[in-house]
Amino acid sequence: MLGIGASRDLPTVLIIDDDMVSREVMATVLTMTGYTIHTAARGEAAIELLDTGACKPEVILMDAQMPGLKGPGLVKELRARSKASIYAMSGSDLAEDLTRAVDGHLSKPFGPHALQELIEQRHAPAAAPVEDDEPVVKPETLAQLRGLMSAAAVREIYEAVVNDLDKNAVALERSLAARDTREIKRIGHAIKGGASMAGAMEASRIGAQLETGGDELDNIPALMEQLKAAARNLRRMLESEFPAWE
Repeated sequence: MLGIGASRDLPTVLIIDDDMVSREVMATVLTMTGYTIHTAARGEAAIELLDTGACKPEVILMDAQMPGLKGPGLVKELRARSKASIYAMSGSDLAEDLTRAVDGHLSKPFGPHALQELIEQRHAPAAAPVEDDEPVVKPETLAQLRGLMSAAAVREIYEAVVNDLDKNAVALERSLAARDTREIKRIGHAIKGGASMAGAMEASRIGAQLETGGDELDNIPALMEQLKAAARNLRRMLESEFPAWE
């Protein structure tokens, strides 16, 4: 994605994130705020963008956990090609070697103001803890998206989140049948990141439980049912808040 509606006062940003929902929500929100945005789904794709000159970022946001080229190795390759400030994004604490390699840390989920604060002050705001009794969608996130874009555009974001949850539920069933704990944890991480960026805290919390408890296979069926329930709740919210005729 290339940024549109850019402001000369805001830097060009390259987002590197393998999770499609996280990447597109960030790109949409930041673009609507005035940033020029480029995106890459993997570290290797980001390197290619820089090598070809297709992207000349002043800020690089990179997910802390991705397949392929990642972590300090990716930071080294990025710094060899760009003078951009590099910030790691994650829903948990960074490894020490990555903390030393980057210029700062953004805790998912974050908004445009948090990014601007980090750029100006070189530190990330603390992430608010997620409580078990939080609503299906965080009201602050929903209000922010409503203020930035049309109801139809917001609906598209949440439809993408619901579709992603459905696909991940199927993938979880396959992984459980194969007793693939590593894949269960990877899916949990993807759910946590994508859902949290859209403020879908119920789904994000379940993703976090899958990520940290993926080794406990006896608990996975119950979490899968909770994930399906979270998707149903999100659909009900979608139909209530954003009717198709809007």
